[in-house]
Amino acid sequence: SVLYVTHPSKEVAETISQHLLQHKLVAGANLFPIESAYWWQGSIQQEGEWVTIYQAPDEHWEQIQKEIRSLHPYDVPCIIRFQAAANADYEQWVAKTGD
Repeated sequence: SVLYVTHPSKEVAETISQHLLQHKLVAGANLFPIESAYWWQGSIQQEGEWVTIYQAPDEHWEQIQKEIRSLHPYDVPCIIRFQAAANADYEQWVAKTGD
């Protein structure tokens, strides 16, 4: 799986990423600054955020969501999972996360 998660700051993105990596729930994390526009509480918001893209074994999906929600400051964090295909060696590396 490839997971897409938004965060209010680089520090929060780093904290959550380190937590997921240390607990061997994700194989890797990529962090990027982004500009976001979205509806929240009846009006359009626009602000800078940080996004993380995680590579993770499918079987860790439920636990990853639980861990992110426990650490994330947003009332409704964005945690999106995409099914992805990659080269065989890379898929094997991701699958070994948690071993």
